[in-house]
Amino acid sequence: MANSISGDSVVDRVVRILQAFPEGVTTLQLTELAERSGLPLSSAHRLVRQLSHHGLLDLGAGGSVRLGLRLWELVNRNSPTLALRQAAMPFMEDIQQVLNQNVNLAVLEGWEALFVERLSRRGSVANRAKIAGRMPVHISSAGLALMSNQPRELQAEYLKQFQDPTGKVSVDVVRHLLAEAAQQGYAQLAGVVDPDTWGIAVPVMNGKRKTVAALGVVVPLAEVRLQALVPALQTAARGIGRLLAD
Repeated sequence: MANSISGDSVVDRVVRILQAFPEGVTTLQLTELAERSGLPLSSAHRLVRQLSHHGLLDLGAGGSVRLGLRLWELVNRNSPTLALRQAAMPFMEDIQQVLNQNVNLAVLEGWEALFVERLSRRGSVANRAKIAGRMPVHISSAGLALMSNQPRELQAEYLKQFQDPTGKVSVDVVRHLLAEAAQQGYAQLAGVVDPDTWGIAVPVMNGKRKTVAALGVVVPLAEVRLQALVPALQTAARGIGRLLAD
């Protein structure tokens, strides 16, 4: 794989181009794309033309570059979360029908919760979790539910590297939250991301009792009914787990 003068491989440069699109933005001017990816304009132009040939990007008039439908097609057709989302959707819809609030599904990606599905309705409370969006483990009930059910070695590695950019949360607090979630069988966070909401999440385990996802809800802070919410989530999580291959 040929390298550039900077030492980056072609794959490195392609990834930098695809990652240069901010969340919620599907079109950039070529000059801005080159700047955001840190590539010379000529290199960016050449790679964009090559990616456009394969349908991964669309190069329009006036130098506009748009994410291609082929990229969306490949991601959705071959996504490792496809089976998980298909198994979870009926259960998520049932929970949403009862609560009329946000329901989300997340997987652990590094030290973050990556949200792979979300259901919301008009009138539901604010939910900062977005499909394909990420949240640090310690500010997300889904993240805590996921991490609290990982092997001890992975938890120890996570805690060893933990740093809160705001400086408001210590590693001891996170350690306590993980222990509490593991003991209770669910994670909860009140007013952390939004002061008026409460996040509650439970682990989803496959046939080998490996935690592969977290199923959660975001509800109004004043309407939390843990005695009803947690059993409903746990029942749904078990249903999803039964549908998943090992």
